[in-house]
Amino acid sequence: MSFEAKVKEMGYTIETLELDAGKIMLGVRSGNLIYTSGQVSAYGDKTIKGKVGADLTVEQGYEAAQLCTLNCLSVIKTLAGGSLDNVKQIVKVFGMVNVAPDFDNTPGVIHGCSDMLLSVFGDAGKHARSAIGLVVPLNFAVEIEIIAEVK
Repeated sequence: MSFEAKVKEMGYTIETLELDAGKIMLGVRSGNLIYTSGQVSAYGDKTIKGKVGADLTVEQGYEAAQLCTLNCLSVIKTLAGGSLDNVKQIVKVFGMVNVAPDFDNTPGVIHGCSDMLLSVFGDAGKHARSAIGLVVPLNFAVEIEIIAEVK
């Protein structure tokens, strides 16, 4: 099954988008690598804000990471010629979780991204990853950057 078909089977529509956000680009391509800017936990009509471990549970953070991933996939699709089928490998995920002072299960939150990438891309979704806790701008629950290799 193609990556595009897998995303549709999961119930998502990934659209291409305008990448120029003024002072920054939502993503750039250098050779066969795509680098997304940090994508926050707002996709479509759903937004998840707050500190995981205080305002939000790990499960809510996990869902927030999935929203970030959908945004990253839109950027990747746009820069990969309009199709996720042009992805060769997800190389790296950098996950940032907006955390309460004593919260330390950032990997449990960023698993939302990793699980989605593995579901969509199979072995090509296996990636290196970081999952850190910090203050995410504008109180979004999660922010994620992805590096992907494309054809």
